[in-house]
Amino acid sequence: MYEPTCGMSESPCAKRARLEEERAASQNGNMSEVQVQEIDEGLYSRQLYVLGHEAMRKMGASNVLICGMKGLGIEIAKNVVLSGVKSVTIHDTNKTTIGDLSAQFFLREEDVQEGLTRAQACQARLAELNSYVPVSCYDGMLSDDFVEQFDAIVMCDRSLAEVLSVSRYAHSRNKYFIVAETRGLFGHIFCDFGSDFKVTDTNGEEPLSVMVSHVSRDKDGVVTCSDETRHGLESGDKVTFSEVEGMVELNGCEPREVKVLGPYTFSVGDTSDLSPYVRGGIATQVKQPKILSFKSMADSHADPEFVISDFAKMDHLPTLHVAWAYVHHYEEAFKQPPRANSDQDADKYIEMTQKYVKEESSYKVEELDDKLLRQFSYNCAAELAPMTAVIGGIAAQEVLKAVSGKFHPIKQHFYFDALECYPEGGKVDESDSCPQQSRYDGQLAVFGASYQKKLADIKTFVVGSGAIGCELLKNLSLMGVGCGLGGQVTVTDMDIIEKSNLNRQFLFRPWDVQKPKSAVAAKAAKDINPLLNIVAQENRVGPETESIYDDFFFESLTCVFNALDNVEARTYMDRRCVYYKKPLLESGTLGTKGNVQVVLPNVTESYSSSQDPPEKSIPICTLKNFPNAIEHTLQWARDSFEGLFCQPGQNANQFLTDPKFVERTAKQQGVQPIETLLSVKRALVDGRPGSFEDCVVWARKEFEDQFTNQIKQLLFNFPADSVTSSGHPFWSGPKRCPQPSKFSVDESMHMDYIVAASNLRAECYGIKGTRDRDVIKRVIEAVRVPEFVPKSGVRIATTDAEAEAMGSQSDTDLSELRKSLPDPKSFGGFRMVAIDFEKDDDTNFHMDYIVAASNLRASNYGIAPADRHKSKLVAGKIIPAIATTTSLIVGLVCLEFYKIVNGTQNIEVYKNGFINLALPFFGFSEPIAAPKQKVPYAYILLFVNYYNSIDVRFYC
Repeated sequence: MYEPTCGMSESPCAKRARLEEERAASQNGNMSEVQVQEIDEGLYSRQLYVLGHEAMRKMGASNVLICGMKGLGIEIAKNVVLSGVKSVTIHDTNKTTIGDLSAQFFLREEDVQEGLTRAQACQARLAELNSYVPVSCYDGMLSDDFVEQFDAIVMCDRSLAEVLSVSRYAHSRNKYFIVAETRGLFGHIFCDFGSDFKVTDTNGEEPLSVMVSHVSRDKDGVVTCSDETRHGLESGDKVTFSEVEGMVELNGCEPREVKVLGPYTFSVGDTSDLSPYVRGGIATQVKQPKILSFKSMADSHADPEFVISDFAKMDHLPTLHVAWAYVHHYEEAFKQPPRANSDQDADKYIEMTQKYVKEESSYKVEELDDKLLRQFSYNCAAELAPMTAVIGGIAAQEVLKAVSGKFHPIKQHFYFDALECYPEGGKVDESDSCPQQSRYDGQLAVFGASYQKKLADIKTFVVGSGAIGCELLKNLSLMGVGCGLGGQVTVTDMDIIEKSNLNRQFLFRPWDVQKPKSAVAAKAAKDINPLLNIVAQENRVGPETESIYDDFFFESLTCVFNALDNVEARTYMDRRCVYYKKPLLESGTLGTKGNVQVVLPNVTESYSSSQDPPEKSIPICTLKNFPNAIEHTLQWARDSFEGLFCQPGQNANQFLTDPKFVERTAKQQGVQPIETLLSVKRALVDGRPGSFEDCVVWARKEFEDQFTNQIKQLLFNFPADSVTSSGHPFWSGPKRCPQPSKFSVDESMHMDYIVAASNLRAECYGIKGTRDRDVIKRVIEAVRVPEFVPKSGVRIATTDAEAEAMGSQSDTDLSELRKSLPDPKSFGGFRMVAIDFEKDDDTNFHMDYIVAASNLRASNYGIAPADRHKSKLVAGKIIPAIATTTSLIVGLVCLEFYKIVNGTQNIEVYKNGFINLALPFFGFSEPIAAPKQKVPYAYILLFVNYYNSIDVRFYC
């Protein structure tokens, strides 16, 4: 989280030691002594890629009050504490009851016996989530003076009078005020962020940037993009320019408004008085802040604004707006909500609500949906863990939006329902849903005792126990899945816990780092519900474990949950589920975005039936010779790391250990045998260092070759004033004219490269390295680097086709090369170290090398450098992640699971979902049906799908 700002740079080891000291101080209650400035990127790295440093600094200065600690309140509190705000205060004076355990994962049965309030019982467990965020418990009245000290106030499950009182004060003081509620399969969120709320970034996307090929001088100057690149802008966006030659007045200009003319052109206003355009330039989108005005809760009730949760249910909104408002009046009148599935109470509730709308309500509705009101009444006494996860994830994100100004908030009401989860007929007997003084009473109120028994006795398989896996296990334990004599939850994950996991994988604690994820998650899930029958395994799912996950295992399952982070494992599990005809619930997140897919045997298409398009790759010639973006230089640096510190060791060790390696290599196609054996010869013979000094000399010469000599050769082949065959400048458009670097020990970036490269080289050969720059400088000063003279006849590819053609040619004789290799036995037991890239260890020189190499190459080509944070994102292919999205997505997954347990085969009941909390956007659709192939046979039509299901129809 936040660390003191130091006056000088510090080593990763010193930084790590300081972080541990600060963490110990915070755990001892001394965090106030620490001048909190810098963000702990080790902990918050994945979230930082979602929110950014500025938003997180604002969050780190914000105090949050959360009132109501049932299932919804604790879900919001959990996500807010994990996010890293300054402090969280929780308030709930109600005593803990056994029914609270239906959705409250930080309450235990002993808390009920001890008579603790909900806030008292869960405060310590909540505080464990993040040592940087103090969590306090307040038991007094919500007076204006008390509320004044908070930046954001969240109210859950509170009386209408209390909510309106706090709402009025919060609105008058421009405090951020959020109401969140769930009632069984229904949820509601209300936001009021004051009359003048500033959103600094409405969508969280990177600003668009496009290369310019021409700008006209006109009253409405037209910008044309280079190389037929779609600009992606919208009319009303604003852009500024850089690197424009000729029309230099555009460089660094005030943002100009865009009018889109086509996918490759847009106008930017009057350019008639500017200098003539010559060439080049980059147009970059400038994000503009947006000012929003919110109404108070009372005013918003009369004139509501809705965020649509499901476009198929837009007609639900007026009725739900009234239903949520009036249920509080019902509770005040009868001192309790309508009883679960009670027609008698539902009749009273509908009659009173209808009367309220006609005679008292400031919000007028022409016609209420009585059926929807009845279903709402049935749910008023219920609390479901999946619904609290959905609403809690969304509401927590609204808290973060409020205190940071990042992303567009809900304005102002959000209503959600999941009535499709009901069994067919939409009604459960009242007698089956009566409270039993059980931890499942909140769920019994919706689905009944017989359904609860069904949940307890089923077997499920959770594949992965990372962020999604932890949330799944939490929800399944609360729901009572696998808690009966015949039930079981099996979870497998071969990974271990790392520090960066703690920010969103909430079942893990700092003392769990380096332990197996599955074992720790399983233990934590069983702590939530001791009745849970759970088996933790550390197996990879794949062909090699099919003897473990065999016919008997799969045939016993009711459902499989994928909680995976790679397509290969997902498609494998999809094939297994298709083969065994088992339902699969697939989900994933990317920052504020998330998706849910239902795969139902014989009903829906499988996961593998449709795939995302492959990532756009960078052309080879762009990487090798013509980079124009920092992403290109980072990929080049990543490839360089593999080629220098990983692949040579792998090839050399195979040569040393496998007698048939050379013979097998020689049979490969093209120039691959020569390249592989040359790398072995360079690693073991020509370039093998004998000391660390040799490694420093190698690094210095590698610098000269990569950042000086190759650039000089490129400029020799294509001078700065070169023109193409058509007469256009060669160095134009995406081709940036480079400049060679001149090495200096006084340039920190140059020394960063040498220190990292020499130490990595030393590690490859088991040689002890050093971080002492003075020692390394003394070695460098003794190195004599020969002057480079460009050579004639050197071919440089300008297109991928040329690069591929040149890559298939070599002047080296394979037979002579094989003869030049020494006998592997002559090396004794020597083995090289093939270094696998690891982005999250700041002490291993991996990211030091990537950042230095990438920025040096960027400097060659005049590309703006990237800091370590962005470099790690791109080179490490990190998936941005935040706890709020995970909570929401897993809640949606578990709602679909309810339907699977019902045995519903109607495809119209199920919902695939895509959400983006930044916008916010919620989209749901019916799954695509399993395709069937028509096969005529005699007088019969056979309709066959890939589940081997056959639909037989007779015809004449």
